[in-house]
This record gives sequence, structure tokens and C-alpha cells, in this order.
Amino acid sequence: MSEKKLFAIDLGASGGKCFVGFFSDKSFRMEEVHRFSHEGVSFFGADRTGEITERTHWDDTYIYQNIVKGLQAAKRQFGPHLDGIGIDTWGADGHFLTKDGDTIGKVYCYRDHRLDTMCDEVKGRLNAERVYAITGNHFQPFNQSNQMLWAATRRPELLKLASIYLPVPALFYYYLGGCTAIDSTFASVTQMMDAKKGKWSSEMLKALGIKKSLMPAIVKPGTKIGKLHAKLAESIGINEVDLIAIGSHDTASAFAAAPVKDTKKSLIISSGTWSLVGKLIRKPITTPDAMSFGLSNEGGIGNTRFLRNCMGTWIIQELLRVWEIADGKRMEWKEVDSITPAAPAFTAFIDPDDKRFYNPKNMEDAIRSFISETGQAAPQDRGVILRCVYESLALKYRFVNETINRVTDTTTEAVHIVGGGSKNPMLNQFTANSIGVPVLAGPMEATAVGNLMVQAIGAGIIPDLKTAMPLIKSAFPIATFKPENTEAWSTAYARFTKLLSR
Repeated sequence: MSEKKLFAIDLGASGGKCFVGFFSDKSFRMEEVHRFSHEGVSFFGADRTGEITERTHWDDTYIYQNIVKGLQAAKRQFGPHLDGIGIDTWGADGHFLTKDGDTIGKVYCYRDHRLDTMCDEVKGRLNAERVYAITGNHFQPFNQSNQMLWAATRRPELLKLASIYLPVPALFYYYLGGCTAIDSTFASVTQMMDAKKGKWSSEMLKALGIKKSLMPAIVKPGTKIGKLHAKLAESIGINEVDLIAIGSHDTASAFAAAPVKDTKKSLIISSGTWSLVGKLIRKPITTPDAMSFGLSNEGGIGNTRFLRNCMGTWIIQELLRVWEIADGKRMEWKEVDSITPAAPAFTAFIDPDDKRFYNPKNMEDAIRSFISETGQAAPQDRGVILRCVYESLALKYRFVNETINRVTDTTTEAVHIVGGGSKNPMLNQFTANSIGVPVLAGPMEATAVGNLMVQAIGAGIIPDLKTAMPLIKSAFPIATFKPENTEAWSTAYARFTKLLSR
């Protein structure tokens, strides 16, 4: 087989990366060609009542500009021909377009406070148990069902201008090639798709006040959905390459890259800003028990990701942000990695998923308030605070693992940590200690790897993900962390669980 080149665009909630994947015979490798940081930007403005509110938006034009820069870099380094382009993004947000292709306003960020009460409003439109039975999705502030109901009730005049709603990955596919389809992995996390039928739920859309005609077509991962605009391709100096729908929810791509041997015995954690903790199952589980534990069913690549969306290193990132404001300089990661393990163990814990940690003005203040309200010893320095967060994350992973095993009647013999968090040896070791089984860490760029593998299936380079597994294992080292000091961690877990609301 002649060498094939695929281009992966991996957009997270704090940055984006572009990779070129190379496939030839039975080998695979990938090269990063561009990386950039981005974040939600806050504005303060008055609405029609005169109330001034904070509004947080994504800069979609900046992100698009960097996608183009990535394509330009790929052309410079590896030539003018590509065999596919795939886009994955964070699992929320989207935008409305007019018939003329104009975007209606700015792209709201999922952490925007307009969504703080929307879960309850959705439940007021349709019984919560019924919503879960249809969609398999747990209630989260960032669900796109919340965003759509907000638009229908707060901005109905804008909906009248809308021709189509494009979830974030579809928006960037649209910018590149004018295509509007969305793959089933992303549609499955909107709380608007019927989990069992794989189609938009008429019942959900009616309850939200959204016309079905506004929703894009749902396609399977691996579907060719269009080509790069001819004029755009010409301006970059590359071919009119196929645009291929992948697992465009980044967690779907990350889970697809986890080198799992036995799905029933393997817990997968896609570790980054968020921690997506779950197992791969054959069919959605929408029982009351699953709902009560806050577990969601998300579309995978030929399977279902049965998981809980937990807070991840967002808490750490926010601590570093507020400390940077206070100090005038950013704490470097080498300092974080030095002061955290040096701090005393198990001084205090937080529930990482407590609502106060979702988007506080000051993360350190939020942590201290939780610790104070739960009667624990106040942290004496930043190292203690950081260790508290990392230990609490590992203990929460154990709690989620136990609930998943209970609902699925399975056991866990190994934990696969993929994504950016897999390069954090301390958190990996804490996770092994907490759960009491080996942790296999890697690949670090699992989302991009999964993106490329599903593209390869769509481009006819490989037949399926089973074929992809040996390619992944040979291309990326997997680090193993064995459990240590498990008795002390079990004692800590007993303390930790008393702090959980659920």
C-alpha cells in the first residue's frame, strides 16, 4: 500500500492540536504540525431588561484560523496531498446559521452562567425519567438540550432567522467544506437523540420548542460528508481532500484509541479538563438505577460508552489561573509536580463534582469553603490544596468504577487512562492505589489517534478498529502503574464517600 496521509484536528476546551497520520502497509505513525491555546472569553452586557450579565463565548474565527494554519503547516512539511480530514471537539456547544450561511451571534461557551438553572427547566418540560429513558443522558448544565431550550425561551427572535443548528464539530466542517452533518457520537451527548434509535427524538425536540428541520443529519463515524472548499484548498495549496465524519466527540475518539483487551474488565478514563470515566458496553442502559448514579450512555464506534462525566484537571487549571493573577506569574508544572507529592497525604478531600467547582470566580476560595463546611482541616499551603485535589480525583474514580460495576454486573481488573492526563504519573499512581488495580497509561494523544483510526476506516485504509489496535500498540508506549499502599487508600476512601452528595 502506498503511504496515505490523514489530517486530524483535535479541539479541546483549552487548546487545539493538528496532526498528520501516516499509514503504510502495517505501520502507523503521526506527527504534530500545529498547536494553539484558546479559552472562553467573558463579556459583560445588558439584556432587554437592563440586567448586566456575564457572557462567555468561544472565538470560532480564531479557532478556524488556526485550523488553516495547521493545514498550511502540513503542506509545508509533508506535501500538498492529503487523503482525509477529521475534526473532534469538546462535547458541547453549537451555533445557528441563516439560509445565507451567516452565523447568528457569537458561539456561547458551555460554562456560561445562562445555563445554571436550565436542567430544571428541561425537567419542567418533560419528566426527568422520561428524558433519561429516551436519551440515556444524565442531566448536566452543559447539555445542548439546555442550550436549545434557552434559545427557544430567551432568544425566540433569533430562532426565526435560523435555517440549521450546527454542533461545534459540524460548524468547523461547515467552515471547511460547507457540509452540515453531525456524527452519531456527538449527537448522542446532546440529550436530544434517541439512544436506541440513533435519531433525533421528536419528543425531546417538541418539549424544547425546537423544529426538527433545524437539526442536521446524523451519520455514522467513518462517513465521507464532503470535500474541502475548492477555493480554500487552492489558497492553502493542497488538494480538495475528503472531509470524514469521525467520533467527533473527543471522548469517543479517545475511547476508540484505548488498547483494551476485555471491555467487561477494563475501566477507561479519558483524562483532561474533564475526566470521562466509563466502560464500553454493547447497548445503552437506561434503567432507573443507571440514572440514579448519574451515568450516561454515549455513542461509541460500534458500541456505547457507559460513563460518568467527572470534573478533571479543570480544577488544577483554575487554581493556577487565580494564583497567576495573585502572583503576576504562572506556576510552572515542574513546581506543581514538586510541591504536590511533598505535601502530607489525606489531610482533606473535596467532591470534585460539587457544583461550586464548575465555574467559580476563585477556585481556591471554592475549595476552602467546601473543606470548611465539611469540618475538615484547612489546608496550610498550595501544595496541600493541590494534593487534596489530585487525591480527590483518584478517589472519585474509584466511586464511579464501583457504581458502573454495580449497574453492569462487571468487575474491573485494569484501568486505561488515555489523553493528556495519562502523562501525569502522580495522578496515574494515585488512581492505581485508589482502585487497587494496575493502571495502563497511554496513548497521551488518544483523541487524535482515535480520530485518525476512524478516518482510516472511512478512507478504506483499514477495515475496522480491531485492526487498529496493533497499530496503536506498536506506535505508542504504554506505561504501567501498579497499586501501592492500598490499605491507607481504602481508609481514605471511607472518609471521602461521607462527603459525597451522590
